[in-house]
Amino acid sequence: MQSNPLVKQATGVSAFLLVGFAITYSLVEMQIEMMIFLGLWAILVLTFLIKINVISKPQFPSVMYLLVMTTFLNQSVLNIHVGFFSLFLYRLVLIAAVTLFLVHVMKERNLPQIWNQVNVKGVLLFLLFWMAYGAVSLLWAKSVIEGIKSLILLGMGISFIFLAVFTFRKMINLYLFYGIWMFMTVILMVIGLINHLAHIQLPTSTLYGAPEYKLSYPTSVFFNQNDFATFLTISFFFYLSFTKNSKHVFLKTTSLLFAIICVYLIYLTDSRASLLGVMIGLIVYMFILLPRYLKRIAAIIGSAVFLLGAIVFFAKLDDLFSASTFSTSNEMLSSNVARLNLLRNTLHFSLDTFGFGVGAGNIPFYLKNESIYATNHVVEVHNWLAEIMGNFGIFILLGYITMYAYLFIRLYKFYKVGSNRNQKELLEACMMGLIGFAVSSISPSSVSNLFFHWVFLGLVISTVSVLKDKKNQHHEENSY
Repeated sequence: MQSNPLVKQATGVSAFLLVGFAITYSLVEMQIEMMIFLGLWAILVLTFLIKINVISKPQFPSVMYLLVMTTFLNQSVLNIHVGFFSLFLYRLVLIAAVTLFLVHVMKERNLPQIWNQVNVKGVLLFLLFWMAYGAVSLLWAKSVIEGIKSLILLGMGISFIFLAVFTFRKMINLYLFYGIWMFMTVILMVIGLINHLAHIQLPTSTLYGAPEYKLSYPTSVFFNQNDFATFLTISFFFYLSFTKNSKHVFLKTTSLLFAIICVYLIYLTDSRASLLGVMIGLIVYMFILLPRYLKRIAAIIGSAVFLLGAIVFFAKLDDLFSASTFSTSNEMLSSNVARLNLLRNTLHFSLDTFGFGVGAGNIPFYLKNESIYATNHVVEVHNWLAEIMGNFGIFILLGYITMYAYLFIRLYKFYKVGSNRNQKELLEACMMGLIGFAVSSISPSSVSNLFFHWVFLGLVISTVSVLKDKKNQHHEENSY
């Protein structure tokens, strides 16, 4: 009897649905949530019945744009608890996007071709190594469950970056990506202003149901105000770059207004690190825009100011060390002293594991159960680089810093070569966003679960890949 492809499809779909139903029925408690989950699962499966035309090259970027938009909604639209894990709109769309992409490359058998077109292979290979190292670190992690949670978060972030680099291969894709970020930021800022003016918080915020005096902090769709402030730090430079490079007066004025609102909301969050990120980013921005003959003078003045600031900083750090040394375990520490002790604990754990880290996602476990220095019972590091070092070790930290520096240097080289106004706008936004985030990332309790960080990196890495491709094409044309 002749094989019928439709029968094979139906059989596969039936098995897919049955497995999904069994998992959902055993893990999801709420009936309404189970219905929503199964509905979304069914939509995903039915997509396969439309063969692979749904995810053809011209159409799959639309799925990615949808994925980018859902990132900014966080957990505010849908939140389904499945065991120790939560599923919300961004994660569901990400799972669908990854699945569709894999089916597409399996059918077309063109993954090697797609990989050959990527111009940031070193960056992507490092991210894969990071993921593999995290998996191996579970061998010595004291809390495997926390390690698995951390790896799921890391895997989703890296998956987005891979999808972005594989999908966004033209400048028009990157401009749309950039535009979606700014458009969605407006919505989040409106919610933040409502938080402040009406004292209304979303259920996803830690301030939901908090005392009246705390309700004025803007958190938008984020877990707390520090997460929101870090996001706004990146967005500020997006709007500032658009203001500088736009030709239209109305758009310039509107974008400048949004940039000012970003700073105002950051001020309302009381996030000193994010305000510092804005200030340092502005200084670097002005330095980049200076003529070459003025850059030398600015560099000398900047070096002197930096040296003076370093002296003041280390003097202040010495005072903090003294304060933490003479404090008792029962004493309530100041915020600065507690943060310093979080770093001291993390450094101790890292050295104690010979620089290999305590294992993926295990720093909170160590801070809670094996803390040496008092931290006011805080169990998150509140420093992204320290979080990487504590969990994954010094080698992954150095790799991340190297990747970060490489991306900035490449963007700056593209910027110096000269490009059109739109490219300069995107390059300036990415460069200053990198600077702003690097500073403000010491503000959130944890960055690993901040999806906008991975989305931003996806934009930056995709930009480098596309512009390197344009540069290679230019060299090839000149060689003939």
